[in-house]
Amino acid sequence: MDKPKIHIIVCASFRVGGEPKGMCHKKGSASLLPYIENEILDRGMDALVTSSGCMKLCDSGPVMVIQPDNLWYGGVDSEDAVDAILDALEDGGQASDYLV
Repeated sequence: MDKPKIHIIVCASFRVGGEPKGMCHKKGSASLLPYIENEILDRGMDALVTSSGCMKLCDSGPVMVIQPDNLWYGGVDSEDAVDAILDALEDGGQASDYLV
């Protein structure tokens, strides 16, 4: 597999012991992973989605980070939020309503 152009990291609130405890998990971030993956495929985006441990921005959760642009988004708790972020990404911009 070639290195993807875009890396989307979604906080899943995992702690050192492996258990999800934080706000991102409680607000459903992990349940959005399949939707994000399907949207990326449907849009033909050169992107990879991964979940992560706690990103330490619980007050802004669920959190999504777009690399290599280093864009940090908060309040990503719905398919509408994901769509807004992916739409902006495709257009070369930022979804300012969700920026942290």
